[in-house]
Formats: sequence, structure tokens, C-alpha cells
Amino acid sequence: MSLAKITTVTGTAVYVPGNDIDTDRIIPARFMKCVTFDGLGQYLFHDVRKNPDGSDRPHPLNDPRFRGATILLSGANFGCGSSREHAPQAIQKHGFRAIIAESYAEIFFGNCTTLGIPCLGASRADLQKLAAAVEADPSLEVAIDVRGGRVRFGGQSVGAALRDSARDALVNGRWDAIGELLEGVPDVKKVAASLPYLAS
Repeated sequence: MSLAKITTVTGTAVYVPGNDIDTDRIIPARFMKCVTFDGLGQYLFHDVRKNPDGSDRPHPLNDPRFRGATILLSGANFGCGSSREHAPQAIQKHGFRAIIAESYAEIFFGNCTTLGIPCLGASRADLQKLAAAVEADPSLEVAIDVRGGRVRFGGQSVGAALRDSARDALVNGRWDAIGELLEGVPDVKKVAASLPYLAS
């Protein structure tokens, strides 16, 4: 099964403001006691979205105007803190397919890429322009050109950088190293079958 070639991501967006949003804020550690990553999406930003009694707090992800958004917007150094893979998994399981922020923590960026989530970097001014457009019209279609490094929305266009190695992996369908290894299993078996039997 070939990996998808991720060249564009299109959808609605939601802006979660703030710099240095760490992985414990993205997915609190107590929700990491799971056998699989399934279900992690419901706990995304849990401690800033929920009161102790489980009721909703004011938060962009609780705003019905942004329900179903697939593009996450945020500030600088997004995903800092511990290197837990659960953070990008929670983002993906919640339904997000791309992130646009000022900058990212290195390990978080890599973990997102191996899930097929493009993490694009934009200037603060361009992010504010995009966030303002989304706030004014939550149904606004945001189109990310992963290959070209552009974001288009409401007749506007801004640059969004993605490092060459991540862009090439995404657009060429080579973003999951384990998936690539599994794709090679038939060839490995074919070669193994052609080898002479060696008695121990």
C-alpha cells in the first residue's frame, strides 16, 4: 500500500493563540496511559478546554463556529516540552490535517511529519492576517500548497515555509519510515526465497 502524496491540504481553520504551547498542554500526561492512540483526540488541550467538573471552558476548540476545522493555527515554538508522540497523535485524531504556526519544537515537528501532518511556518504578520480572516468567517476555505509553500484564503495568499526534507517526504509519499519498510516486505521475502538454504 503506497503512502499518500500530500501536496495540498484544504479545509477550515481555527486559531489557538499563544507561544510556547507545550506537549503537556496539547495532551496532558495522565491521558497517555493508552494501549493505542485511538481516542486521544477527545483530550486535545483538555486542561485548558475543560473545567474540573468536565464542563467546557472558553476555548477556540469549544466554539461551535470552528467545529470540524482541519487546519490548526498557532504561535511560536509550538509543541515544545517533552517529546511525547501522543501530542501529534492527539492533534491528528481530533481531525487536524495540517498546522500553520510561527515555529515548532524540533522533535514535535518530526513526529508530525511521520504522521503526514505538514507543519508550515509563517510570519507573525501573515498568521495574524490569516487568523483575522478565519475569525471574520469561520467557514472560510483555507488551501495549503505544500509543494509551493503558499496558503490561500479569501482571495489572499501568504507564504508558509516547510523545510526541504519534510516537504519532499510529504509530496513524494515517503513520510512514514515504518510504512516504507513494510512496503518492502514482499521484495525481502522474494530475495530470501531465492537464497540457498544454509544448514546450521
